[in-house]
Amino acid sequence: MRYIDLFCGIGGFRKAMEAVGGECVFSSDIDKFARETYKENFGDYPEGDITKISENDVPDFDILLGGFPCQPFSYSGRNEGFEDKTRGTLFFDILRILKNKRPKMFLLENVKGLKSHNGGETLKVIENSLIDLGYDIHWKILNSHDFGVPQKRERWYCVGFDKTIDFKFPVGNKKGSTLREIIDVNINDESLNITDFELERIKYHFNNAEEIRVKHDSSKYNPNTKKGKHGVFSFQKPDGSLRFHVGDRSKTQIQEAFYSCLDTYACTIIANRVPKLWDIGRKLSVKEAARIQGFPDDFKFPVSNAQAYKQLGNAVVVTVVQEILKTMKDYYINEYQEDTAINESHSVEVAS
Repeated sequence: MRYIDLFCGIGGFRKAMEAVGGECVFSSDIDKFARETYKENFGDYPEGDITKISENDVPDFDILLGGFPCQPFSYSGRNEGFEDKTRGTLFFDILRILKNKRPKMFLLENVKGLKSHNGGETLKVIENSLIDLGYDIHWKILNSHDFGVPQKRERWYCVGFDKTIDFKFPVGNKKGSTLREIIDVNINDESLNITDFELERIKYHFNNAEEIRVKHDSSKYNPNTKKGKHGVFSFQKPDGSLRFHVGDRSKTQIQEAFYSCLDTYACTIIANRVPKLWDIGRKLSVKEAARIQGFPDDFKFPVSNAQAYKQLGNAVVVTVVQEILKTMKDYYINEYQEDTAINESHSVEVAS
């Protein structure tokens, strides 16, 4: 299986594909720091901005992989093809490559919010554009916590085939993993410690935990701000995680902070947020953050810790993608290699 790795980041798709088997013939990402990490781990330096690369310069391949950014689409030309509806977005570049290269299958990933983005119109354009190219598509929201990863990370996954396939997504049946399984409690690194301010309010919560929702002193905040107007509250969920939010029951609650603990899962790691644990008073190390994204311990980051956290926040969960690719490989073997064998047999008969 020859594949291309679009918007490759640090190579989460490729890491998953290594366990499945296949040959990467092309990769691309606009972030120079992510490309450095990719090269350090796979030996290939990805191409740059895909919008500046012609589809004719992309080698032939069987599978397209891509976690494309979700961008606002233009709906000015509803009666036109995907060129009109998606031009100016990075999804357009996926479509033009699919149209030109006609791979057998693809796997796309995006945030859960894509499902409801712009009232569902964005997803509708994506679906129709892929169907118009002649692909049979299937999508589902999957949670990494269901696949044995101690992180609640829900993402939209979409597979497509150039023929009708009765595709079934893998079922995650490993829910229940906790951070205790991946945390090194013996780490002594002051740079990972949460601030004194955070420690103080965590302590205040537990000193007043007879209240379900503990009200914190909001006099320190400007009275014209949301915190000053509505107050800051904390409460502990049944799973052990500690939440801080702004606002009371009669107002919209805005989550301000989320602290996990060893016996629960992490919140979703994103580019500007690293999960923190209230019971050990620190955030995850880079290696631990990589673990909750499904990367092995020998994965290297030749960049600053700040860049490494950002890169991991933008990455796919290797564990989940690997399970989807395993299922896709089964279809590849059963559907496509069988067709190849039939065609080769027919060619031999005709030649005879």
